[in-house]
Amino acid sequence: MLSIQHEIFLEVARLLSFTKASQILFLSQSAISKHIKALEAFYKTALFERHGNTISLTQAGQLLYQKGLEAAQLKTDLHQQLQLLNDTFLPHTRLAVGSSTTISLYVLPPVLSAYLRKHPNVQIQVLNRNSSNIQKALLDHDIDVGIIESLTQLNTLTYTPFITDQVLAVCSRNSPFHQRALHAQDLPSIPLALREHGSGTLAAVEDALQKQGVRPADLQVLIRLGGTEALKNFVLADTCLAFLPRRAILKELATGELVDVPIQGLTIDRTFQFIQRKGTENNPLVNAFIRFTRRYYAGME
Repeated sequence: MLSIQHEIFLEVARLLSFTKASQILFLSQSAISKHIKALEAFYKTALFERHGNTISLTQAGQLLYQKGLEAAQLKTDLHQQLQLLNDTFLPHTRLAVGSSTTISLYVLPPVLSAYLRKHPNVQIQVLNRNSSNIQKALLDHDIDVGIIESLTQLNTLTYTPFITDQVLAVCSRNSPFHQRALHAQDLPSIPLALREHGSGTLAAVEDALQKQGVRPADLQVLIRLGGTEALKNFVLADTCLAFLPRRAILKELATGELVDVPIQGLTIDRTFQFIQRKGTENNPLVNAFIRFTRRYYAGME
């Protein structure tokens, strides 16, 4: 119903980027350019205008994009109805998932493996960013569904609870802090290693501290690091205090390399959430993935 050239065109037109389309389609930029040139030769008109490092659709490109979207929707409807008639019909399809760092590293791998064994016709691409960037990627149509940590909710997205997690205050076994009885009000006097702004882990920590009357601006932040692994490795090498997701440090807690530091009056729990763009909540592929993932972790809390 749609040629490979038309499918590539739709992806480039949707993202307005040859680079992003190459990442989504697992094709080189040169291959994508070749297909687009062939399509322009067929229609005998330019489909994109080049503006330095950016592109935009020509009038012909806009027309082809709108008609292509209609054809793509017809293809989707046809495949869904054929699957109802014959469950052995398994067309190849792509699913772009975006997830925050903690989820990408410690939650998704086993469920993705199980999902792909059951759905070999689905090709999955995972975008690993902090929660704020995953929300942006979803709004930019770079991904089909996101899984994030606690953040201020946007009215342009829908949020579905997934699983819960706890953020712990920890230090290395060489740090003096695990030998002290700490209160939340002690934290402004303690050197801290924290995640970067936009991190769901950081948002959960700051929200919990503010409820205890501790302002984020009053904290003695020694360093901010992008990514859970970077933060964990820094704390292992240093004597400061840090806040890390429990799921990310199970091994280090078990070996004693990291020590849980209870802080009286401070408990940091957060819920991981699936996010979808409003108006796309009925996407059958995304909804099937969400149901599979939630069932996989049901009872494992």
